[in-house]
Amino acid sequence: MLKKETYRLPSIMLGVIASFVLIVPNAVAQDEEADEALDPSLVIGDGDVFDLPGSGYVIDTEEIRQYNHYNVNRILDRIPGVYYREEDGYGNFPNISIRGAEGTRSDNVTIMEDGILTAPAAYSAPSAYYSPNAARMGGIEILKGSSQIAHGPHTTGGVINYLSTQFPTDHSLYLKSTYGSNNAFDFHGYWSDTSEGDFGKVGLLTELYYRQTDGFRTIDAGNGYAGSDNTGFDLMEPMVKLYWEPNSDTYQRWEFKYGYSEFDADETYAGLAEADLRANPYRRYAGTFLDHMATEHTRTYLKYLVEATDDLTLQVAAYYNEFERDWYKINKAGGQSVSKVVADPITYAAAYDDLRLLGTGSLGIKHNSRKYESKGVQFNFDYDAEIAGTSHNITGGARFHVDSIRRFQQQDTIDLSGGAPVVNEGAPGSGGNRFQEAESIAVWIEDEIDLGALTLTPGIRYEQIDGDWKDYASDATNTQTNGATGEIDAVAPGIGMTYALSDSTNAFGGIYKGISTPSPRGFLKSGTDIEESTGYELGLRTQNGGAATEIAAFLSDYDSLTGSNAGLGDLATEFGLDGTNAGEAEVKGIEFLQAYTANADSSVQIPLFVSATYTDAELTAPLSEGGEADILAADEPGATIPYVPEWKLSVGAGLIAENWGLNAIGSYTSDMYASAKNIEVSNGREGKVDGGFILDLSAHYKLSDTAKVIGGVHNVLDEVFTVSRLPDGPRVNAPREFYIGLELQW
Repeated sequence: MLKKETYRLPSIMLGVIASFVLIVPNAVAQDEEADEALDPSLVIGDGDVFDLPGSGYVIDTEEIRQYNHYNVNRILDRIPGVYYREEDGYGNFPNISIRGAEGTRSDNVTIMEDGILTAPAAYSAPSAYYSPNAARMGGIEILKGSSQIAHGPHTTGGVINYLSTQFPTDHSLYLKSTYGSNNAFDFHGYWSDTSEGDFGKVGLLTELYYRQTDGFRTIDAGNGYAGSDNTGFDLMEPMVKLYWEPNSDTYQRWEFKYGYSEFDADETYAGLAEADLRANPYRRYAGTFLDHMATEHTRTYLKYLVEATDDLTLQVAAYYNEFERDWYKINKAGGQSVSKVVADPITYAAAYDDLRLLGTGSLGIKHNSRKYESKGVQFNFDYDAEIAGTSHNITGGARFHVDSIRRFQQQDTIDLSGGAPVVNEGAPGSGGNRFQEAESIAVWIEDEIDLGALTLTPGIRYEQIDGDWKDYASDATNTQTNGATGEIDAVAPGIGMTYALSDSTNAFGGIYKGISTPSPRGFLKSGTDIEESTGYELGLRTQNGGAATEIAAFLSDYDSLTGSNAGLGDLATEFGLDGTNAGEAEVKGIEFLQAYTANADSSVQIPLFVSATYTDAELTAPLSEGGEADILAADEPGATIPYVPEWKLSVGAGLIAENWGLNAIGSYTSDMYASAKNIEVSNGREGKVDGGFILDLSAHYKLSDTAKVIGGVHNVLDEVFTVSRLPDGPRVNAPREFYIGLELQW
């Protein structure tokens, strides 16, 4: 079991800041541009989306820092076609969906960092209980539609590629620290330097990110427990990068990265009963007083890139990731699942009292302990050729990948019969003891064919997965009780196109097959099929001076929409869910994005943007397997897919001068259903999830060329609304939060 550790000591951070300053020479030069060398981390070529055969977006460093958003959901809010279901209010447990794909734990989106799969086990356990921390990133790439066929295994939804801090051109030092509401303290700093000689060019980058907060919820008092307002988290992430470009006639680049994350959160699955939510949305039941999550994550890679000829570039990368977590949280109250109790506290009155530490029964609390490994080798090439007088840019690659999940959980009991709660430890393995592993081979190729104004990009992807799962006895003997091995594969072809209507306007579109692979236990035990869909996209994109516009229509026609068991708490175990096929579905919509800088040549510029997404997401055939625990279980065809809003809007405006700046961004999401039963009356996991509008403000003032004061307000209007009914009952968004800080860059 991972042990809880607390780093809420600002003095530690002062020492870290001092260390950064001491190791940097006084003569550090100001750096404003990223290294122009070939970047093996990008999935959108040179980062320009204008010529993509599908929809895409790149969020750069400035955009991430502009509003001091640490919550990835708020960062992605401005991107059309990207939806999310909030969980803890801080974005630590993202549930991201792209174009209506099922978004629980982002398991239908391919999540990468620096072009490497970063989900704990993308094949064995697709539900990503770990997601990269967006606040430390140098950029984020989002690919949708036919432009993301090169990346899998989840091509239905799309790709999110997080870009860790990139190497600056020369010497660089960056320090930022903020303090705000709920004792929130943030620090982000990195130092980089390069050296060049007969050996070539060598670069070093060291980085540290740290965040802490006491949280915005309060745990009730109960029998033998005084209550607490400590419901926050601590996150610490150091990283080091090295690169070497040998002094040779052929351009070569070696790059190594090692990163580590340690995360401790006093977080719970338990939501609130409806009446309690209306009375005080920021409370937590006393029975959750021990709920805590502790995680450790390591990520490392070694990349090699070579320009073999003027027309051929080769890249190979070996990588290894490890993720270990223990979420100690209540799963029973009075012998009932927590979700049942909060949905009907009258029927389960005794259990409801236990949940509040006012009863004399018991609580079930489990060490949800998992260890994940993910490793592999991937090879990519980029080849320019003239074939029969036509220009071709042929790209392709292959990846051998192995990942696994080891679940070894302990079910404990909290006895309330004596008044004060007493924890009785269960046997190791009593809360679940199993193993899953997947070995995959993926191969893909695309050919960008230049036919003048028209560019066609046909491509195909192949995935083969050898799966293995084992169930063990519910004890420490690890005696195997069940298991199987087997294989599945999938072929995903597609074709995209762009047509240049002018130098500043492109039409784009495509048709492609989307796939999302289930876990080995899912396809070997539960019979869950690979999710398959056919995607269609047609759009128009313009760039003209300070203005850019993109509009796209899309249709995703699912043959076998897949639902996840993640985030269902104890009901997933009760109904034996390992992922389900929810039958046929159709998701269609329109996306719009426009950005414009007014007064571009003036001393005060006015950047403006608006994005909008309309989505019609419908289950056209009822659930083919599963049960009441699955949020995709529909009573009849025509049900609206849960947690996909009909409307999603975002607008932003700023005033930017030489020494100061003001920015505002507002985001609106319409009401959503919490399950495919489409129940109007809200209760527990069923019913509606509120729509709402969030307004954020930020400002900065330059003290010098290297220093500026930053500040702002998140959720200026202090709006409160239900953002999710999962995992175990409704919960609300974060309240209004203020922050102020200092940013230094040399």
